[in-house]
Amino acid sequence: MNINPSISHRTIKNRHRDGTRVEYSRYIVEFRDPRSGHRKARKFKRRLDAVAFRNELIIQLKDGSYINSREAPTVAEAAEHYLADRANHVKANTLHSYRLIMKRITDPLLIGTPQQRADYSLSGAKPGKARFIPTLGKVKISDLTTAKIRQWHNMVAEQCGDYTARRAAAHLKMVLALAEEDFGVRAPTMPANLARRKPRVKKTILKPEDVGLLLEGARLDKQRGIYYAFPFLAGTRPSEQLGLLWSDVDLNNSMIRIRRVQERNGTLTDMTKTKAGTREIPIAPSLLAMLLEWQVICPRKQGELHRVFPGPGRLQPWPLPRTGGGGACKPCCHPDPLHPGCARWRAGHQRVGKGLRLQICVQCLNVGITPDSRHNKSWPLWSGLCQQRKLLLPNH
Repeated sequence: MNINPSISHRTIKNRHRDGTRVEYSRYIVEFRDPRSGHRKARKFKRRLDAVAFRNELIIQLKDGSYINSREAPTVAEAAEHYLADRANHVKANTLHSYRLIMKRITDPLLIGTPQQRADYSLSGAKPGKARFIPTLGKVKISDLTTAKIRQWHNMVAEQCGDYTARRAAAHLKMVLALAEEDFGVRAPTMPANLARRKPRVKKTILKPEDVGLLLEGARLDKQRGIYYAFPFLAGTRPSEQLGLLWSDVDLNNSMIRIRRVQERNGTLTDMTKTKAGTREIPIAPSLLAMLLEWQVICPRKQGELHRVFPGPGRLQPWPLPRTGGGGACKPCCHPDPLHPGCARWRAGHQRVGKGLRLQICVQCLNVGITPDSRHNKSWPLWSGLCQQRKLLLPNH
């Protein structure tokens, strides 16, 4: 197939609706589409523009990067294609978070306060005198440039913050990479030297002697010690710990299989956060001894062992057993921070910090620290550590 486009000059005659005839000259670049084999033609008013287009076209045809601009998908279409591709590879909650971020890429951005944008995202009702800024949704990938991406990123950072802009840019990069593979369209280079994240205060890591004191207190706390000692000895995420079942714990071979996680609403998902999250963890001797003791007193579900870390239920006067235990142990945070009832929920509940995996285990707060547990040896350490990191303990 001849890949050398030709330039011809023609005088085009046309008739308007009022019957008048007009003539105008155009320079036409003719070539054949390498994909379909059909003849294509582009018209230009100036020969200089036609020559520039022909030279660019020759380069694209030789290196195989040519794409018909009419067939190139828009950024919104490429984003939907990316979400459909990831639907079978990530959890439902993760996919939902992807869709929320994609809105900053494809949907017009509301100019207003964060609360107004949250209400608009939940209800879809536009506030009075609402103004919107167009994003990249309707832009074809073949027309997308690095400069346009930088302008969009700066706009999102100004309206929504640096964190949202960074996450949206990371998702846009993955969307464009998949579009290059599946649609054969060349995506522009992502801009460099974007706004850098603000410096963060370095987290304080517990000293070995502090961890040893905490684990010693956990071994003495038969009812709740296993909850906050397990992350230190197994290195699991909170969702992986709360989703662990006794069927995944092989005490004979000292092995724990991580296969599922618990969602914020207490349901179980047979999928980990990442592929690397599906793994086997050897049980240390100290953890094995605690699990053997915990298996005897662990709250049952309908009389049978089910969850390794269930909700503890409520104490009854001795010698009556606990009631309501064996179900899901839900985190002490609202499942949807954008929900309208979240403000009322915050007014009556203490807030607990996140990001404490392997440092201050939030599981201890999840199960609830009651007045009777303050008499054990682990309470002074927990109280001091939580005060050091400005955590609010339940005020009983």
